[in-house]
Amino acid sequence: MQAPQVAVRAEADGVRVVVCSGEFDLDTTGLLVNACDVTPVPADLLVIDVQQVAFGDSSFLNALIRLRNTRPLALQGPLPQQLRRMLEMTGALPLFEIRDSTGQTG
Repeated sequence: MQAPQVAVRAEADGVRVVVCSGEFDLDTTGLLVNACDVTPVPADLLVIDVQQVAFGDSSFLNALIRLRNTRPLALQGPLPQQLRRMLEMTGALPLFEIRDSTGQTG
């Protein structure tokens, strides 16, 4: 298992980027949620960079949906194949704005 890592950086115009890497499951998805919630000032837009996510299970998807339902959120891609497949199979892909660095949109 690739240990999950989360890094947060603030960008211009109230954008907060949360960079995720590794594998996220029920035991580790809390790292993402905590990184998004521990902020002194709410971001105008939360961007979750998932390019380096090797694996995300249903709890990771659930966290993404909950975060999306509470604040403006976009996913930075390209989406890893496993994550894209899970979003497509569950019908959740249209819920997210995808900011794909290769120029593709989700």
